[in-house]
Amino acid sequence: MSAPSLFRPVDGRRVSVVRNTDAVVPVLAEDPVGSCMVAARVADHGAEPAAIGGELWTLRRVEESLCYSGANLIPLRGGPADLRTFADHALSTPRRCSSVVGRADLVLPLWDRLHRGWGPARDVRDRQPLLALASRPRCVSDPAVRRVRVDELDAYLVAAVDMFIGEVGIDPRAGDGGRGYRRRVANLIAAGRAFARFEQGRVVFKAEIGSQSPSVGQIQGVWVHPEWRGHGLGTAGTAAVAAAVVESRRIASLYVNSFNTVARAAYARVGFREVGTFATILLD
Repeated sequence: MSAPSLFRPVDGRRVSVVRNTDAVVPVLAEDPVGSCMVAARVADHGAEPAAIGGELWTLRRVEESLCYSGANLIPLRGGPADLRTFADHALSTPRRCSSVVGRADLVLPLWDRLHRGWGPARDVRDRQPLLALASRPRCVSDPAVRRVRVDELDAYLVAAVDMFIGEVGIDPRAGDGGRGYRRRVANLIAAGRAFARFEQGRVVFKAEIGSQSPSVGQIQGVWVHPEWRGHGLGTAGTAAVAAAVVESRRIASLYVNSFNTVARAAYARVGFREVGTFATILLD
């Protein structure tokens, strides 16, 4: 006989998988910037688990408790008891996520319970200002920053890998030789959501719109080549990408580590304002 589980459902409640897209959409719309990563998937594919690459969990009604479980674990709604139950449910099945990310007030208590079963994180980023910009940037945009062409994938990938290693601390090519990461980057380029400035065939600035919901474009992967840093490329380049998002009638958004004072100052010059706080738990 196997040993009993360390964690049990709180108050006998069980997690249900949400499949009703119409029920989820208005809940996500109440926090469009904070829920962008999940709202983008639901807008494109609906709520069916096979379509969105994960499950949407709830305990009672989606207005009260909601959590996305896929490659990332993203809590969206819930009180302390809900988060304990979500954590227990996640611990009862093999772990599939590589990070826990979302609003800090939801992520941190969720992780407080999860780490008992999953062990220590590779990195805990407990304060990441969530920024938004709904109007044109306040500073000048770099006119040389443009959408990356499909035939520029290899050059762009060099910069993308360098950015990923510097930001996340691991090589995205590990495991499958980089096929999965190359495919993801290629898809962003094909969708017109990868931006760069090239100098003599080399990327000196890059960024992507990593998630794009009907109302928000979340910018990620902002990177400047080491030889070009300190010349305002990050500010002007980010402004160019933010302008493209705003021109699509969406809010431009991103989140940044609180200790990255250089990036935070650059985003402030672009015109981004703080609208919340994220946290990210990076797992092995």
